[in-house]
Amino acid sequence: MKSTLKTIINESKKEIALSFFFVFLIVLIDQVSKIYVMNNFYLGESYNVIKGFFNFTYVRNPGVAFGFGGNFADEVRYILFRGIPVLACVWLVYLLITSLKQNKLLATAYTLILGGAIGNLIDRFRLDYVVDFFDFYHRTYHFATFNVADSAISVAAALIILDYFIQLKKGKNSSEVSSQS
Repeated sequence: MKSTLKTIINESKKEIALSFFFVFLIVLIDQVSKIYVMNNFYLGESYNVIKGFFNFTYVRNPGVAFGFGGNFADEVRYILFRGIPVLACVWLVYLLITSLKQNKLLATAYTLILGGAIGNLIDRFRLDYVVDFFDFYHRTYHFATFNVADSAISVAAALIILDYFIQLKKGKNSSEVSSQS
């Protein structure tokens, strides 16, 4: 595996550099936007952007998606929301590098996920919560508040699903498609 990975890295240096530039860009935009919100809004403050549809609302999320796990014991949150994501980022780097030559769509998805994961991990290590601020709603129903990192991860999920269907259309069976992801 080492020699194969080393060969892939040597053959893909420009693509790897470009992918990591985009990871850096996602993290930068994510962190700058969160710092802006923390410095210009008080916790819970909401600024109406599109009446009846979209606000900027400063929220602290100690959990994960939809606030899940926010009230877990600190030790459990540390393992689930810091330890496992760090390991996942290492795995994502491997997936990103190995997919660059084979599947650009998956490589793009892994780039987005890695950037988003790092952006949210910075918050978790620095603040012990994630700063969220995009608040979409209709009347009294509010979708979970999220941030730039979450957006990158969501777009990546859509790309992975799209790639799955593209591979199926190319005539690969579902076990072949899922083993490439």
